[in-house]
Amino acid sequence: MSNDLQSSYKAPNSNLAVVSIIAGILGFTLFPLMGSIIALVTGYMARNEIQESGGSLGGDGLATAGIILGWIGVGMSVIGFCIAGVVIGLSFCMIPFGIMLDNTLIIPSLALFF
Repeated sequence: MSNDLQSSYKAPNSNLAVVSIIAGILGFTLFPLMGSIIALVTGYMARNEIQESGGSLGGDGLATAGIILGWIGVGMSVIGFCIAGVVIGLSFCMIPFGIMLDNTLIIPSLALFF
């Protein structure tokens, strides 16, 4: 009987691992960059905590999932910032070439080309 109880014992999950997975999910929904960074920090802290616990803590999979979600979120944020920078930069670069504002050209001499 005691062998059944010992074999069914499961180590409790690390609180940091749970925070990491929740922050990773929030990094995709409500807090894009901040949630991803928190997921990375708490995920790595949870992995260290789990390794140092000697098996008394679980949740390594949760911590790994939080780290993966965090890196994906950071990558998507960087790509989003780059795209936004290109769009904003191109809009400012095109102003001297006569982009129409209120259906009038900024530089009337370019009207011959449009």
